Amino acid sequence: MKVIVVGLGRMGTGLSLNLVKKGHQVTVIDSNPEVFNGLGKDFKGTKIVGFGFDRDVLTKAQIDKVDAVVSCTTSDEINAVIARIARNIYKVPRVVARLYDSRSADIYHRLGIQAVSTTTWGIERATEMLTYNQLDSVYEMGNGHVNLVRIEIPSLLVGHTVNELTVIGEIQIVSISRNNKTFIPTRGTVFEAEDVIYISVISSAINKLKSMLGIG
Repeated sequence: MKVIVVGLGRMGTGLSLNLVKKGHQVTVIDSNPEVFNGLGKDFKGTKIVGFGFDRDVLTKAQIDKVDAVVSCTTSDEINAVIARIARNIYKVPRVVARLYDSRSADIYHRLGIQAVSTTTWGIERATEMLTYNQLDSVYEMGNGHVNLVRIEIPSLLVGHTVNELTVIGEIQIVSISRNNKTFIPTRGTVFEAEDVIYISVISSAINKLKSMLGIG
């Protein structure tokens, strides 16, 4: 996956290193070239000096070819502008913005922008938002006999209930992350767009789960 990270504060630096470690192609943008030192000598991504809302800078970063953009500058307003440019002009599939003022969360969501807050949690949450398009194994139990997996809810299941994705003894929805909050659903909970679901599944039912999710 190709990702642009704008703003190399603690979160931007941590996220960039985390993504590179996982094998993704990362381009970082910051107006202060000195902050690139925080990435270390072995950082294998691309570094660009400039402002993340500058079209020339974004063109140099090849924003038209990336899978995701994360804006985590120190300004909510700048993060929103960059996120909207990525989403509305360049049609980037995944856009995440760092959020300091939680009162703006609903505005971000209405714009189709996913928001993260608090640095340590934000690094992991942003990584999750960006990196699982398909079924992603989180944890194996009993020598792999039971798996905890996660996936962003496929569009075909939006509006359906947890009960419809439950198979007693084989497949169980453990939790749902929605709008930066995670909760344990009831069987009547309705899936919403951009929900990230965590599922406990026995190994012999993995293919059944994929079929129910509509993924290969």
